[in-house]
Amino acid sequence: MSKPATATKTLPTNAALALKSLGERLRIARERRGESLRAWAVRLDVSVPTLQRMEGGDPTVGMGVYATAIWLCGRHEALANVMEPAADAEAQEIEVMRASRRRK
Repeated sequence: MSKPATATKTLPTNAALALKSLGERLRIARERRGESLRAWAVRLDVSVPTLQRMEGGDPTVGMGVYATAIWLCGRHEALANVMEPAADAEAQEIEVMRASRRRK
């Protein structure tokens, strides 16, 4: 049995809010498709309680469950683009600062 991650206990507020929003949006997507909790859980290969926790934004639900739900909604390309390097402004700023230090 794997050890539970402690990161879920120290989840930043903004990250927790984003997961809650994602869960709510996945619930809306399921409902708009006319899928019951039970039918969607079967398609995700999880229990109904796990699906309910995911729809509530529970950070202890595995990322694979979230990813599969996103895939079921046909939005897996959006998931792949979440950490697009070109959109990482903070990393770009760090690279510029490092480059400017090397010139000195």
